[in-house]
Amino acid sequence: MRIPAFLIPALLLLVSVAAEAHAQALKPFKDELFAYPGILSSEAGGNYLVVDYNEARDIDRRDQVPERRARSVYVSTSVRKAQKDLSLNTDAGKIRHFAVGRTEGARMITVYLHGQGGSRKQGVDDFTFGGNFNRIKNLMAANGGLYLSPDFSDFGDKGAAEVAALISYYAGRSPGAKVFVACGSMGGMLCWRLASDRSLAGQLSGLLLLGSLWDEGFLGSAAFKGRVPVFFGQGSRDTVFPVEKQEAFYRAILARAPGYPARFVRFETGTHGTPIRMTDWRDTLNWMLAARP
Repeated sequence: MRIPAFLIPALLLLVSVAAEAHAQALKPFKDELFAYPGILSSEAGGNYLVVDYNEARDIDRRDQVPERRARSVYVSTSVRKAQKDLSLNTDAGKIRHFAVGRTEGARMITVYLHGQGGSRKQGVDDFTFGGNFNRIKNLMAANGGLYLSPDFSDFGDKGAAEVAALISYYAGRSPGAKVFVACGSMGGMLCWRLASDRSLAGQLSGLLLLGSLWDEGFLGSAAFKGRVPVFFGQGSRDTVFPVEKQEAFYRAILARAPGYPARFVRFETGTHGTPIRMTDWRDTLNWMLAARP
């Protein structure tokens, strides 16, 4: 079949966009171990998933010491050669943080913000949470990216200002880098504050809420208006932040803006920390990259 000449420019543009999105995609790293163990149900074109979670399989058989040390097959510690414990002086104060990968000229930047009682060390612990932090470290380092795990003063305005200063500094050293912010538990308060920061929201390419909370203010935020992709990972038996309320917030986003790039993964029988252990980093970030090529 001969393609009409007037359609050729449009087709070439589509091919170009598809090629760019493919070029940005993260290369595999232990996908066979970290892929979701089973999809129980799916809605919204795959953007709402109920994932099978089984403690005997996903903790007891995955960890050498349950909840403390993942089996060595899940971990590659050679990435520690690309890891630095740093301190950055900013107008918001001194920020201690770990950096893994390219601190300059990075293709993408992923930031992890811990919850109550955590520290910058949580996000670089290779063996806790089933080795899932080790995986994101390796994914960033192997794909020309940068992974950051900072300390911050609180979950309010001061902490948000510190994190914003950290992101702005490294984004300035890597012009054009996609910036993803993952927030565990109470760290979600910072995700929502960053989403409302007009000076920062334009730099964001995705927010990941891992066993975290909701914020109706997001619906009026700069990030929402800019259609920044949002991922929710939640355990169905989370007693800290009930899954029903987070699911209702996810659906409120879609009701306000049909077609909004939002994804919800419900880990059936999972608890508060399950999303940090079970979220498939590569699958999630590749979805975000495709949503905002």
